[in-house]
Amino acid sequence: MGSHPEIPRFADVLGSLGGRLLFAVPKKGRLQQPTLDLLQGSDIQFRRHSRLDIALCINLPIALVFLPAADIPTFVGEGRVDLGITGRDQVAEHRAITAGEAGMDVGVEEVLDLGFGKCKLQVQVPEKGDITHPAELVGKNVVTSFVSLATAYFAGLEEHKDDVKVTINGELPEVKKKLNTKIKYVGGSVEAACALGVADGVVDLVESGETMRAAGLKAIATVVESTAVLIKSKHPSDSDLVNLITSRIKGVITAQKYALCQYNVLRSKLHAATMITPGRRAPTITSLEEPGWVAVSSMVLKKEIAVVMDELEKVGATDLLVLDIANSRTG
Repeated sequence: MGSHPEIPRFADVLGSLGGRLLFAVPKKGRLQQPTLDLLQGSDIQFRRHSRLDIALCINLPIALVFLPAADIPTFVGEGRVDLGITGRDQVAEHRAITAGEAGMDVGVEEVLDLGFGKCKLQVQVPEKGDITHPAELVGKNVVTSFVSLATAYFAGLEEHKDDVKVTINGELPEVKKKLNTKIKYVGGSVEAACALGVADGVVDLVESGETMRAAGLKAIATVVESTAVLIKSKHPSDSDLVNLITSRIKGVITAQKYALCQYNVLRSKLHAATMITPGRRAPTITSLEEPGWVAVSSMVLKKEIAVVMDELEKVGATDLLVLDIANSRTG
């Protein structure tokens, strides 16, 4: 049999980091690939052994730690790692857990909304059933993998008998007494709980809604709206490096949203043109060699670029170009 190269142990690598800043990223799931793309765009270079959940960055004093997204808020909150990327739903669940533990500080600060991984944690019931309001589930069986959020949510319903919103930075309903509603934990296939007779309703994540509809469920309330977020410990080991990474990631996010629009226009029509392309701060305007003409460069939202070009043509702009932005620092 051929020999295999020795695989370094996680503990051995972790013990030889030499003061590197620890950055937790999702090891699998829907957030992993967009996170890796974001790191690449931020020039955070690393090599990861295929069977090791830690990777040393080549060009920065950072170590990436690959963890389940649900665990990342805990490691960041306890100061075990400095930075992390996870879902706002997971941060809210962590916050709900720590809110129920006397003297516990959440220890997590949201730094940036990263804009991907959009979903909603929703209360769902059988589509053909009679339940239309979450308060009708009080006293019944509810299944979820977000037990603490669901408990806080139904505690609010039992206290106020009305819709309750739970946010990452807002106040959670206090669980003052044992709930009448029975919250049960299921780690996967939550959507099957009603069909199997385990639950009267579920609290589960919804992205497109296809899985929910396929299971014969409908959403009747939203507990948390979620996207991927960059979070940090309240006491990071290197604040300057955290700020550097944040600035780089913010630049990539801006570049993903905007394109650079360039065109030529008569100076007499410049005001009308720049009303269409005001830019993030102001457009860049340069005089051309041809008298009476100027060149304009302006950042434009990608989702609006086709309409912007149509409007520019109407006011007489010519030589229109749209260029991708690889990165941006806008201050």
